[in-house]
Amino acid sequence: MKGRPSIHQDNQLILRAQQVFWEKGYSATSLADLTNATGAGAGSLYNTFKGGKKELFKKSLQQRKKDLDAFREILENNNNPILLIKEFFIGLADTDRRSHFKGCIIANTITEMALVDDELEYEAVQILKETEQLYTFIVAAEQNKGVITSKLPADMIGKYLITFWCGINSLRRIYPDKKILKEQIALHLKILD
Repeated sequence: MKGRPSIHQDNQLILRAQQVFWEKGYSATSLADLTNATGAGAGSLYNTFKGGKKELFKKSLQQRKKDLDAFREILENNNNPILLIKEFFIGLADTDRRSHFKGCIIANTITEMALVDDELEYEAVQILKETEQLYTFIVAAEQNKGVITSKLPADMIGKYLITFWCGINSLRRIYPDKKILKEQIALHLKILD
């Protein structure tokens, strides 16, 4: 790759790097891994991402935040957002074995960066907290409509869904079996009835 990459190329670099970080984690990902995955030379990567590997990793996390923002828009413009949330979780069971073992890059980052890099841990925590706030908002609105009959406070259910999210990403590694995962996911989602 010669010269300064375009914004489109930058986004492609971020998505390719994200896959490596997602599979290997931040610490285990080498510059060679990143150059192999992106097709960019070390010089191009460092010219594009002045903060090096850490900046590229932060951009990978920010890309996941963009995905959350897109999901938020879908939920807020849908007549049945609870069904979409349930389908999202249930859909995890149908992913392939490799996806099960990758888990969630955000949850993985929180675990890997705890007591190692406060800045990267904070970035990941904020994304999960924003997801929690989204769930809390949706749950409160659906409780007001009578769609969710649970009398638990919406913020408690929002935190529960984040706890479940982190847990299911570990369970997927222990039991990468569709039947077991679907049963467990359905059990946990009863809180949204």
